[in-house]
Amino acid sequence: TPYRLGGNNHSGIDCSGLIHNAFKKQGIIVSRTVDLLRKEGKRISVDRAKAGDILFFRTTKKRKLTHAGIVIGRKRGEPIFIHATSSRGVIISSLREGYWANNYAQTRRLIR
Repeated sequence: TPYRLGGNNHSGIDCSGLIHNAFKKQGIIVSRTVDLLRKEGKRISVDRAKAGDILFFRTTKKRKLTHAGIVIGRKRGEPIFIHATSSRGVIISSLREGYWANNYAQTRRLIR
């Protein structure tokens, strides 16, 4: 699926739209924006991250959280996550990758 700011379907989606839709398909309603998602659930250590948890990132010089992805598992001890990027659409990345490791901000568990 290609990236589209504010997008919420297969023709174009942004990171929070992907999270919103993934949870909605499981019957769980979560907020639609990164700014609101960061206030939900419980903050946890990235070392405890498991499938379904949300990773948040700061991808600009501002302190505001600007990007998020859903943990889908672990590889070599690091979380791997699915997210919607502006350059490549929906992809799977690892927190081991330099860009994501450098911009990582927090992990939240929205469901128990």
